[in-house]
This record gives sequence, C-alpha cells and structure tokens, in this order.
Amino acid sequence: MKFTSTIKVMGMKYSKGTMDNGQSFDSTKVFVETELDASKDTAMGSACVEYGLGKAEEYQKYKHLAEALPFMAIADMEIVTNGKTQKTVIHSLKPVETAKAATAGGKHASA
Repeated sequence: MKFTSTIKVMGMKYSKGTMDNGQSFDSTKVFVETELDASKDTAMGSACVEYGLGKAEEYQKYKHLAEALPFMAIADMEIVTNGKTQKTVIHSLKPVETAKAATAGGKHASA
C-alpha cells in the first residue's frame, strides 16, 4: 500500500561496507518524529522511528540539509510485507521549504 505523508525528519544516517562473512550492506535510515500512542493514557509526546530509504547514495542527496535539521518533508511511503511481518519504507523525500529557510535567503515578509 503506497501513500504520501508529511513528516518531520529528525536525522539520517547511512551504512555501507562488507561484514566479516563477506556479506555486503548498503542502506540509508531516516529518523522520523512520531507521536506515541496515547489511546490507553500510558504515553504522551513523541519518539523517533527509523525507516529505510534505499541505499547509501540516498544520504548524499540530503547531506546539504544537515544545518536545517530537523526539517519537514513530503515522503512517498509504502507498507510492505513478507507474509508474516510488515514494515514501512520511504521511497522518496521532498524537503518542504520553511519560513526559516526563506528568510535566510533574504526574502523577508513585510509586517
């Protein structure tokens, strides 16, 4: 099931290399602020949830946004399953320009 969601990206990291047994790994993880389940009145606030975003090269596309963290983005996401468990993956991110970024570029709103 594919869907689009506006998310708050709190951080990103990539991993690439080869394990001692020769198996290679190559991935980017995105850490997204997610509300805790408050329906049973046993939790409040938010936590970060890790989602996959393709290979390590994906990280490089967003590296220039390090100073803007956290940032809002529109994410193309999908829930996938292997028949027993399911997970949500992110296929693409499109950062949303914030007011902070606009004023940093010299565009000031008049009062």
